[in-house]
Amino acid sequence: MYVRHLGLTDFRSWPRVDVELSPGRTVFVGSNGYGKTNLVEALWYSATLGSHRVGTDAPLIREGADRAVVSTIVVNEGRELAVDLEIVAGRANKARLNRSPVRSAREILGAIRAVLFAPEDLALVRGDPGERRRYLDELATTRRPSIAGVRADYDKVLKQRTALLKSASGARFRSDSSALDTLDVWDRYLAAHGSRLIAARVELVHALAPEVEKAYQTLAPASRSAGIRYRSGVEAVEADAAAGGVDSERYEAALLDELARKRTAELERGVCLVGPHRDDLELRLGDQPAKGFASHGESWSMALALRLGAYELLRSDGGDPVLLLDDVFAELDVSRRRALVTAAESAEQVLVTAAVADDVPGDWDARRIEIGMRDGDSGRYSEVIG
Repeated sequence: MYVRHLGLTDFRSWPRVDVELSPGRTVFVGSNGYGKTNLVEALWYSATLGSHRVGTDAPLIREGADRAVVSTIVVNEGRELAVDLEIVAGRANKARLNRSPVRSAREILGAIRAVLFAPEDLALVRGDPGERRRYLDELATTRRPSIAGVRADYDKVLKQRTALLKSASGARFRSDSSALDTLDVWDRYLAAHGSRLIAARVELVHALAPEVEKAYQTLAPASRSAGIRYRSGVEAVEADAAAGGVDSERYEAALLDELARKRTAELERGVCLVGPHRDDLELRLGDQPAKGFASHGESWSMALALRLGAYELLRSDGGDPVLLLDDVFAELDVSRRRALVTAAESAEQVLVTAAVADDVPGDWDARRIEIGMRDGDSGRYSEVIG
């Protein structure tokens, strides 16, 4: 798979730009602030409907504009697919496939399969559990686009159930049979959708774990062994995470049991204490958790291992994903650079950003595009854009 064309309108700093791309390696070189990262961010957004830099859509729209448009043409096994995505802050995105509108922007998921490496990846090791849950959900959705619908359904239920809990008023709520009946309904919804999301994550972690272990060994052969495991407050999930099994129906029953046990605490606190939004991906080095115990180099190796593991897993599913390397070479030492270069050597398409050309391996046979400003040329593509 490779991206043949990328067009942006009012995305981040770009009023308009059109770039023709090709298989192999392409390096975008430019000083910070000129928009090189915005190019790979746009591709990542088209692949996942999320940014690796911000959690909301508003910053993606150029100041003064009311919408942004990302247009791509993807080539997969000789077949071209045009993907157009319109981003409007505070409203549902609109999308088209081969110029035909689709009902939901989620229908474009799977059209572009990509893996992104970026400086922000350190948050996978050092950040909150939400960073690791997002990593799992994005990867699960890339492998099986239908997971996006599962996530959306669960998020809606979680929002409604949390609102109901927040409206609770102590003993008066707990004695109101109609209110409790309503909570029972939302419990069932949460267990039904939550069990499917958990099952997708557990299944993914089982497949991903050996790839991450191998990647970490390659990156840091002298370090402790690395491991990952799905962690949950639900006993049945914990048991399957340790044993290698997956059972969505059992998770649904276990979630309902746990919700019943935690109901009093949830009513007192006004928050939902049970479900996949409370789970985590545990990262370990030897017998210790990576978070809080890993050195800076070990943290980088673990973050890279998660991305390399994802890349190898997607390749094993069939077809190379597009490899996006956003300013990551500048953050790595020689050995880690070499490992990343090795992974990129066989990729069908690699798109790299760098502030200076020296950050990119000197022996790479790569097309170089400079990001700069030229009077009268803004927005017109050549080997210099900007």
